[in-house]
Amino acid sequence: MFRFMMESPLFGRVFALAVVLFFTLPALRAQFAPPPPTTQVHDVSALKPPAGAMVAIVEFEDLQCPDCAKANSLLMDAVAKYKIPWVKHDFPLPFHSWSFEAAVNARWFDTKSKALGDEYRNQVFANQPTIINPDGLHAFTAKFAKDHKIEMPFAVDPQGKLTELVKADFALGQKIGIEHTPTIWVVTAGSKGAPFVEVVDRERLYEMIDQAIADSRTPAAKPAKAKPATK
Repeated sequence: MFRFMMESPLFGRVFALAVVLFFTLPALRAQFAPPPPTTQVHDVSALKPPAGAMVAIVEFEDLQCPDCAKANSLLMDAVAKYKIPWVKHDFPLPFHSWSFEAAVNARWFDTKSKALGDEYRNQVFANQPTIINPDGLHAFTAKFAKDHKIEMPFAVDPQGKLTELVKADFALGQKIGIEHTPTIWVVTAGSKGAPFVEVVDRERLYEMIDQAIADSRTPAAKPAKAKPATK
């Protein structure tokens, strides 16, 4: 009986599916499971607003991540409402088949204009369900370029400079302690409040930005000067 099951085509298909699930489920759980309460930050150097800004959003994203696509529209609305910088970093997850290439493509469109690069990212998020695989990404990117009257080169990154930028962002995320995408912070400079707060509950995003703005308007107290010693 066992030998008959082993030789059955149906058994072979079921067994193959079980093997695939065994190796992919941990990665899928990592992507879709609720994020931990907060990220254990090991390096805070990147968690600050750009020069000249008091409050900003800092995000590590993966263009193939469905949860990043969900967060993207919320962050777009928040940035439009509050007129604050939105600092994006690439963190393409290794088990995603086309996210790294999409990040490199976005960097190439950045070289035409930052607005065009951001539009490409937004459109990738909006069209995630139809892209599916690397071939789908190639078709989508070619259409995006054509729609914007831009001629794509045969090789987007022949010298590997854009690839290195994406890798540098990924390394920065690892240095900070990123464990999932998206990871989002509201960051503040020169205030009495917390310099950065992770956005775990996105329903509280506006509340957190309001608090950061309020904190940024109240300078941190300066340390009191030591009194001269009396004789």
